[in-house]
Amino acid sequence: MNFWSISRARVSGAALCGTALLAIALGSAAPALAADVIRIVSPYQTTTLDPMRSAAAGNIETYGQLYSRLLRRDPGTGALEPALAERWDISADGLTYTFHLRDAQFSDGSPITADDVAFSLDRIRSDKRSAYPAPLGAVESITAADPKTVVIKLKSAFAPFLGNLEIWNMGIVSKADVEKQGEEKALSTAPVTSGPYAVKEWKPNEKLVLEPNPHYWRQGYPRSDASVELIEIASPETRVAMLKAGEVDVMRSVPWAQIDDLKTVETIDMRLEPSTTIYMTLLNHKREPFSNMKARQAAAYAIDNKALAKAITRGYAEPANTTLPGSIDFHDSEYPGIPYDLAKAKELLTESGMAGHEVKILATAGATEQQMALLLQAQWQAIGLKPVIVNVDGGAWWDSTGKGDYDAAANWWYNETPDPDLAVRWAVCGSCGSNSYNTFYANPKVDELVEQGTIETDTAKRAEIYKEIQRITTEEVAQIPLYYAPNAVAYSRRLDGIKLTPSLQWTLEDAVIAK
Repeated sequence: MNFWSISRARVSGAALCGTALLAIALGSAAPALAADVIRIVSPYQTTTLDPMRSAAAGNIETYGQLYSRLLRRDPGTGALEPALAERWDISADGLTYTFHLRDAQFSDGSPITADDVAFSLDRIRSDKRSAYPAPLGAVESITAADPKTVVIKLKSAFAPFLGNLEIWNMGIVSKADVEKQGEEKALSTAPVTSGPYAVKEWKPNEKLVLEPNPHYWRQGYPRSDASVELIEIASPETRVAMLKAGEVDVMRSVPWAQIDDLKTVETIDMRLEPSTTIYMTLLNHKREPFSNMKARQAAAYAIDNKALAKAITRGYAEPANTTLPGSIDFHDSEYPGIPYDLAKAKELLTESGMAGHEVKILATAGATEQQMALLLQAQWQAIGLKPVIVNVDGGAWWDSTGKGDYDAAANWWYNETPDPDLAVRWAVCGSCGSNSYNTFYANPKVDELVEQGTIETDTAKRAEIYKEIQRITTEEVAQIPLYYAPNAVAYSRRLDGIKLTPSLQWTLEDAVIAK
């Protein structure tokens, strides 16, 4: 699913940048960070504290700190482990899951009960404002059999179900607090939390300050009693300057061009962490030229994604070969993909009758987005299309793509779990509620295979199903795959135990500050 969002430039960011740059220029000592504060700077905003209300990247990172789920993933192995549910049973027919809750408390000291779990999950799957109900699409009912037992019944067998209960929007909220204060108040500025942290202070468009939850169910966690500041700074130059000056501990989304430089700084641990992120180009299948398959194929053959990936990421990303992320289960690494072939592209475009057609490329202000748009424009011009770049802000981007008021748009999305089910439902399924990520691609055969993949329990057979989905959607150019990118994150060496997982969750509860 796509989880990017655009942060606005801020006066505070500019001021911080000036301070940092001055310190560097004068060679003065970097300002010491408070020993009891961990600061993370990111371009992604926290816009809501309600875990069901948004799918934006900044909110996903925040939800993981505030709300525990029934299950968790071991940050080292990726294996599913007990969390609020200490164990579970599955019926022989695979339709009934019974979860047995551990003794756990919310941040206000009240017990976390089966009623809270049923209430939280029902909000996700049935509330019209839910940003992402798809992971619970197979659920028939959720009931509290007793205060410590949750029973979930499915409409049909669903192989990825347990993994779906661990993703970012499955966090458990306090039913009593929401019903007492109302959703808008209870989940606005100081929600009752079930995760490792509670909210100390929130200044929207600036920062979110978290403090350890003294009632967190994992005894001895968070390992540090430090508070955490999630700071929002749009400018990558500002973020780099703050990190170098010692004003922050962690920098999210390091620009590709800055990676080599940061690797040389002794106090910084520059990492390329595993991800399930794919950068691709959306094509609008609802209108010409890309309602025509040969025109889409021409556009794909015209893209030299090996050269593009090298130019944009300095070689740190792998060229993509299918419509699905390269690191998820059942990715077909042996599929050749669509090669760069300018002559073939021109031939297909002529056959399509779309030569000379204008192509409206939407682009936001980010450096990577601008680079991708310019490279697409140049390569499509070379085969006889007339691409025009239309620059918009993040809100207009979502509005235009959602309405189908565009022709192409380079972007990224990631998958929340190693299982490919959510990926195909988001990106290439025409009947799954996402309009194939606003491309309006629809192939009944693909939709049928998507459903088969969820109920098939034989691993080898599932692998063949997802290989077939990748083959069809890549050949029909549901989207144009560009490259598979790692998460580029830089850390101060004063921290230990922290990383960003492939599901975009910080392991802050495991972090300690070196003495």
